[in-house]
Formats: sequence, C-alpha cells, structure tokens
Amino acid sequence: MTGFLLALALIWGLGQWLGFPLRMRAGLTAILFAAVLLAHGLLPADHALPRAIGGSFAGWATFAGVLALVALYARGLGWLRARAPEAEAAQTGPFSDTELDRYARHIVLREIGGPGQKALKEARVLVVGAGGLGSPALLYLAAAGVGTIGVIDDDTVSNSNLQRQVIHGDADIGAPKVFSAEAAMRALNPHIDVRPYNRRLTEEIAADLFAEYDLILEGSDNFATRYLVNRVAAGLGKPVIGGAISQWEGQLATWDPAAGAPCYACVFPEAPAPGLAPSCAEAGVIGPLPGVIGAMMAGEAVKEIAGAGEGLRGRLLIWDGLFAEARIIKTKKRADCPVCGG
Repeated sequence: MTGFLLALALIWGLGQWLGFPLRMRAGLTAILFAAVLLAHGLLPADHALPRAIGGSFAGWATFAGVLALVALYARGLGWLRARAPEAEAAQTGPFSDTELDRYARHIVLREIGGPGQKALKEARVLVVGAGGLGSPALLYLAAAGVGTIGVIDDDTVSNSNLQRQVIHGDADIGAPKVFSAEAAMRALNPHIDVRPYNRRLTEEIAADLFAEYDLILEGSDNFATRYLVNRVAAGLGKPVIGGAISQWEGQLATWDPAAGAPCYACVFPEAPAPGLAPSCAEAGVIGPLPGVIGAMMAGEAVKEIAGAGEGLRGRLLIWDGLFAEARIIKTKKRADCPVCGG
C-alpha cells in the first residue's frame, strides 16, 4: 500500500513540477490502478506481489470507482463554469430572467409592455419627503422597477409616524427617514438604485438636485417646500406630481408648465393664512389616506414614464375619504403667474 501511495504521489507531485499535462497524469494514474487490479485479479492471493500491494480486488476496484466519479464530477463542474460566461454574454436584453418574471404583470399590459418597462428601468425619479405620501409612493416606485429613485428628507422616524408612514417600522424609530426608506426599498427590489439625501431641501441645492432627475414627486407637509419645488422644477422644465392630505381629504395633480399645464402657483398663488390649513399633527389624518394618495402618485408616475393613459395635467383630483367621493377640477395656466406666466 505504501508503494502504491508513493507512486501516486510521484505521478501528481513530480508530474506537476515537471509540467506534465493533466491528461498525462490522469492516464498514468489509470495505468497504475489497472496494474494493481490485474495483480489482484490474475495472481493467486498468496503471491508475493498482491501481498506487497495489500488489500483485495474488490477494495481496490471500489477505490478506483470512487476516484473516477470524483474526477468526472470535477470535469463536469469545470465544463459548467466554462460555459457560464457564455450564458451571461448571451443575455443581450435590458432585463435578466428574474426581472422579466418580476415585472411580468406590467409587461403584459398593453399600455406598458416591454418598452414601457424599459423606460421605467431607465427613469430617474426624485421623491421629496419620506413621510405619509412618500412612504407608499416610494414602495410602489421601487416595486414597479423605476431604475433610479432619489429621496430627500431631513426628518427622523418617530412613534407617531407609524400610524400611516408604512415604509418605516418600529425598529426604525430614531433613524433618519431616508435611510429607513432606502432599506425597505432595497429589500423589496434589489435591482434598483436608491439615492437617499438626509437633508432639508433648500434653494441652494434644489436646482442641482432636480437637474439629475426626470420627474419629481412632491409629498412634503409644508407650503414653503411645495412652492420651492414648484418654482425650481418649473424653471428647469421638470414635471411635478404633487399630493397633499389633511384629515379625510387628499388632492393630487401634475404640475407641468413646460407642457402647457398650470404650475402649483397658478392654482394656489399664495399659501393660506396660518390656522386655515392645519398640519396633520394639529388636525389629524386617517391612516390609510396617505396610502391612497401616495399610491395614486406612484401610479401617475408610472403612466408618465411609460407614456400610458392620460395624466393629471390641467386637472386637480380631490378624494374625500369620509364619503368615498372623488371629483376632478379643471385648472388652467395664469398669464400673470409669477412662476410660469408669460
């Protein structure tokens, strides 16, 4: 047995050092096993050679069979690895098989199809606010396969947010909302790029930030931010899908003066006086309402990107959750609008 192992070690160790090809070393190993099996099979058991080798014919045959199976497995694994890059190179489309399966319900829609889903993958959407409206909008944009999603907010998750801000969880209390939202979106869809901006939107950064995106979703909870988003986006020719909620009522519109539609300031030229439009903290809000309006915002964004249906340019949708009524108010540009007039 010792002599056999020594011969085997010489074949593989010395052979590798001398540069013998793998096929030659495998052949010499096969010859060595054949000699051992012939010695046990042809010579009597009390012959000096079988006794010097040790073992039995059945034992050596089993040993040789196991090694042959291991060699075949290694060769098959190497063959598969060699073909893997070819398989990856053969995928020339924009989607992997996993993505095609994920977005199949979109792709079979006549209004979206493959081109629309490809447009979603190539789209860049910025969401202002990761609160009540931003939460469902971000989740549905991620699920829809929007390729690049930015989210800007300087707030942290609080216990009182969790009644309606469904992108955050109890374990996220105290964490910046943008990072909590980022984790939820990446967990939902690892095929997208999420860009969190943990800061307040200001005049100094708005123009440069908006220039990186195709579409803005505005879901903030204060009028100063709404007017800022409207002014900067109008100046850059970027469409804005804006939503607002209070108590049982929500509203939604697409502000796009570059396409002939009114901007936010055309319809709401001035912020209401203090006390006339109380915040959610002051007036309250039914939990599912931001889900309804935020999901509508995401739906309008998908339509906008894929070129499907009719958007809300020149139309303000108002949803009354208490009485389950929806109504549309037509809106027009104002020639004297300080933001987009003229």
